[in-house]
Amino acid sequence: MKRIKFDNLANNWILISLMVVSIICLIFGTFEIIEFANPKINKWLRFIGFLSQALFFSRMFWFRNYVQWNKKGAMIRIKSFWGENIKFDELSHATLEQKNLKIFNGDALRYEFDLSDFERADAEKLNNLINRNC
Repeated sequence: MKRIKFDNLANNWILISLMVVSIICLIFGTFEIIEFANPKINKWLRFIGFLSQALFFSRMFWFRNYVQWNKKGAMIRIKSFWGENIKFDELSHATLEQKNLKIFNGDALRYEFDLSDFERADAEKLNNLINRNC
């Protein structure tokens, strides 16, 4: 059975601090705020800033099945390359029926995901995540 990688953006202080450090590296490397004896240090600071930002924003492509969320919405990438962006305030509820996750907006079906290849615990976690935040 396949697994789904869950990533909560709201409580990940390590990644938030990494982003702050990368922004500081970009600012110091680009505007040369500190005069270093070796001018290549500014280029390296800029490179480290851009590389860490690229790694941060490419995390969703590292995993085939990936769910990233915060209190406003979620990005669900299951069996696809780009995935679906879901806003929680537009949804009413979600149901998990025979390994099919159906997400509703009022009475109308908004999204449907086939979770037949995934572990039951991951499918239930995704269902609970959506119902808890709707």
